[in-house]
Amino acid sequence: MFIGHYAVALAAKRAAPSVSLGALCLASAFLDLAWPLLQVAGLERLRIDPSIRGLTPLVFEHYPYSHSLLMATLWALLLGGGHFAATRHLRGAAVIASAVVSHWLLDALVHRPDLPLAPGGTVRVGLGLWNAPVAAAIVELGLFAGGLLMYLRATRGRRRGPLWAWSALLLAIFAGSVFGPPPPSVDAVVWSALAQGLLVAAAVWVDRAPAPATSPMPRAG
Repeated sequence: MFIGHYAVALAAKRAAPSVSLGALCLASAFLDLAWPLLQVAGLERLRIDPSIRGLTPLVFEHYPYSHSLLMATLWALLLGGGHFAATRHLRGAAVIASAVVSHWLLDALVHRPDLPLAPGGTVRVGLGLWNAPVAAAIVELGLFAGGLLMYLRATRGRRRGPLWAWSALLLAIFAGSVFGPPPPSVDAVVWSALAQGLLVAAAVWVDRAPAPATSPMPRAG
């Protein structure tokens, strides 16, 4: 799942209009931003298997600290609590926390059974929608379209150029992952995941787009 996570951030703007889209994107993508750091630290493991049929050749062998349900919940409490401590905005904190947990739930829809419930546990879940690439792509695009529509309704009157540019970049990255070749290495996957931080930063810019300037009314006679 990629643009589906950003769809959650876009949709969440309607539930918490005062929260920056950048903060919402950080929350919804947080597990994928934490994972590469843990991979580099040697605490989690990924390998690439080009023989796997489906939407992605990535095999997540061990990632309990970023992608277990228990840790996702703890990360959610941490980010939501941090937002509340900084803003004293309970609704915004709840939306932030929900966006973090939504990541695990959406991943459970598309991942093969590799998502742990808790570190050290043996149970792995995943409905495996990635094994049906067309269906997985349709679901992600549908989620993104729905999230984008909700964001547009929540931010009427703003300039849309930055939003369209950001959305086009997300869709281009998604298309590359669907139609492009397998990643050349695990390191390439790690750097690509870390680069999502740039998408999060760009979302701050998107959300600050001002309303278009209006021409002054002509003065009468």
